[in-house]
Amino acid sequence: MEYSSILSQQFNIKEEYAQNIITLLDDGNTIYRKEMHGSMDDQLIREFSDKLNYLRGLDKRREEIRGLIEAQEKLTDDINSALDKAQTLSELEDIYRPYKPKRKTRASVAKQRGLEPLALGIIKQEKGFNPTEYAEQFVDEEKEVPTAQDAINGAMDIIAEQLSDSAEIRKRLRVIFRNSGSVKSVAADEEQDSVYTNYYDYSEPVKKIAGHRVLALNRGEKEGFLKVSIDLDSEQPLGVINRALDKGTNPLCSDILKAAGEDAYTRLIFPSIEREIRSELTETADENAIKVFALNLKQLLMQPPVKGKTVLGLDPGYRTGCKVAVVDGTGKVLDTAVIYPTHSEQKIAQSKRKLLELIKKHNVDIISIGNGTASKETEMFAADAIKEADHTVYYMVVSEAGASVYSASKLAATELPELDLTLRSAVSIARRLQDPLAELVKIEPKAIGVGQYQHDMPQKRLGETLDGVVEDCVNSVGADLNTASPALLLRVSGLNSTVCKNIVAYREENGAFNSRAELKKVPKLGPKAFEQCAGFLRVPESRNPLDNTGVHPESYATAKELLKLVDYSDKEIKSAKFTDIAQRVKQSGTKKLAEKLGVGLPTLDDIVKELSKPGRDPRDEMPKPMLRSDVLDIKDLKEGMELKGTVRNVIDFGAFVDIGVHQDGLVHISQICDRYIKHPSEVLKVGDIVNVKILSVDVKKNRISLTMKG
Repeated sequence: MEYSSILSQQFNIKEEYAQNIITLLDDGNTIYRKEMHGSMDDQLIREFSDKLNYLRGLDKRREEIRGLIEAQEKLTDDINSALDKAQTLSELEDIYRPYKPKRKTRASVAKQRGLEPLALGIIKQEKGFNPTEYAEQFVDEEKEVPTAQDAINGAMDIIAEQLSDSAEIRKRLRVIFRNSGSVKSVAADEEQDSVYTNYYDYSEPVKKIAGHRVLALNRGEKEGFLKVSIDLDSEQPLGVINRALDKGTNPLCSDILKAAGEDAYTRLIFPSIEREIRSELTETADENAIKVFALNLKQLLMQPPVKGKTVLGLDPGYRTGCKVAVVDGTGKVLDTAVIYPTHSEQKIAQSKRKLLELIKKHNVDIISIGNGTASKETEMFAADAIKEADHTVYYMVVSEAGASVYSASKLAATELPELDLTLRSAVSIARRLQDPLAELVKIEPKAIGVGQYQHDMPQKRLGETLDGVVEDCVNSVGADLNTASPALLLRVSGLNSTVCKNIVAYREENGAFNSRAELKKVPKLGPKAFEQCAGFLRVPESRNPLDNTGVHPESYATAKELLKLVDYSDKEIKSAKFTDIAQRVKQSGTKKLAEKLGVGLPTLDDIVKELSKPGRDPRDEMPKPMLRSDVLDIKDLKEGMELKGTVRNVIDFGAFVDIGVHQDGLVHISQICDRYIKHPSEVLKVGDIVNVKILSVDVKKNRISLTMKG
């Protein structure tokens, strides 16, 4: 199979680029040489890699099946041709189905009883053939065929299985199922109330059903609340089967064949294709949900850091109190405490004094509040307390998803050995406001909680995709070689846990790295690993300004030659200030310079972008997070009220927006904008600051409906 040709068409890229990507992937290279693949982004390249693996798996299975049929001495030119033309795994398996060793079936029992000639006679329908008379020859008590009718029944079983094994019939019926079938659900017990009541009597066409509804139905079925099936009028599929059988020459065989066709459909084909269609729907829904999860995760990780601010983290709680941790601008823990803002009036007063004392002592700039249990009460307490602070203090509610997972991990015990498990969560909540990426890389991506139905998805596939997103984000931002934690380093391309530990050990033993080149002295970090990781590691302390950019060491000579070509003096180069480089390159002619330097335009553009802002953080270009100084209660909300909010999660049917009350409001997809959109992610992303209007509030159910229209 010509993979580059197929993939170039599927991804709408030049075949040369497709071949380059295949070569780079096979050689284990990080794909930073953009001119080799037409500047495809990381996500597309991962999809390309998945599709390449699928095609290779397809070819491997094709040859396995060819070998298995050949071993039975049944391989013909027609079968060979059909195998070559098959484009999906299901098509291959259909071809193999008649030759696949089967467990004991009604048809295999009938064959053992010698009834295959009778079945073939009925299928041929030759003139003058009387199936009932011919069946008399097969009556044999010893073979458990006591009557002619039993013989015919056995022959019908053989015919039914033959129809079920027909690749052509299955191919046609799949199309009918997809185009005309409906997904249907009913209540397993109508008396039982559940979150699935909307699906107690539900039907939607297979070709229209949305992925999130497929996953909801699957979960409802798994939890025992729903019975889910594919509903299809049998007339169309039976017509396909009858046409495949009916040669119209012998009416004595027609009824037998019709009955065998109905049996084949209801007993064998329908249940099998129903499973396939549901499996297909689930697979598509999983893939889409994983994509949405990945997109949300990327946007969450790429939230702008709140740099250089002293942050007080609050991990809310009722009975055991609210854990407090103060961290400085670098994330170093300055102080910890436990307060009780939800207990007696006396405890609340003590808690306020303690909070104000910590704010004053450490000159706290922002309070970061976890959004879990008792979050609302803690937010109201903090908003009230900061009114009495000796300087302006803001607060922000952050997602605490995964904070408890982190605090119980070996990594947290290594980083914060002196702190109690519960206080580590407060530190994490403070740090994830300062630098979401650096803190969230310490947590398994699945635990970060910006998806839907993540526990129902194929966990291996979800894990691989989300790990890829984290790696892409870290590579995009870069990691400071002298301050990055082992958890952050582990997410850099080309580094494994052993090498990460060795980098930290080298740093502790020899002091800060003075250059990227010094990485080569780290034990077990070979030339291949250096080639992979060097462009993503920054060394701000280096004398070479390029070491604090995203320019890869293999492009250093090009970058230095470029600086000379656009007339930077040696003195200017030493000062490492190239703010006007883009202007100089434009004046000299970008294309002409690229040709002189022998590089592609994408590489030249990247070098210029990096040199114009050494140490640049792409997250700084994003909208800043919204900080608050006052709090609303859900009871304060009124229909028509206009508010500002932060998008917390984007899902198939809308987006959840934090508007400063404990419960996030839902903007349904129909309320996002005036034009038609297929998915909310076309307009919104996690972290966006948006203007919303209250549509309705249900205080009892804690539900807030919002609109962004108008």
